[in-house]
Amino acid sequence: QVQLVESGGGLVQAGGSLRLSCAASEITFSIYAMGWYRQAPGKQRELVAVITSGGSASYADSVKGRFTISRDNAKKTVYLQMSSLKPEDTAVYYCNARASVSEYWGQGTQVTVSS
Repeated sequence: QVQLVESGGGLVQAGGSLRLSCAASEITFSIYAMGWYRQAPGKQRELVAVITSGGSASYADSVKGRFTISRDNAKKTVYLQMSSLKPEDTAVYYCNARASVSEYWGQGTQVTVSS
């Protein structure tokens, strides 16, 4: 059974940093594009960052220059390094794996940024 397990969320002050991790199991991790999405209360889920199987990364405009996505295929893990956090970054962050017709989601991890 495919599992994506996020970790690293928590409470941080504005201007601080957090690193999220998402460990995958039971998938051929290297062929999947991996993404981070987030959903704030009362808002739709939005794409934060994605990294292709080839290692190309792209970001939402709201996080460019502050967040960095990376992957370690040997560890089947994708990371999201978040810096200069703002209160508007507060949300549940979800890991996503996508390849052709297969798509999987993690259970989410809460990130709360206090002002």
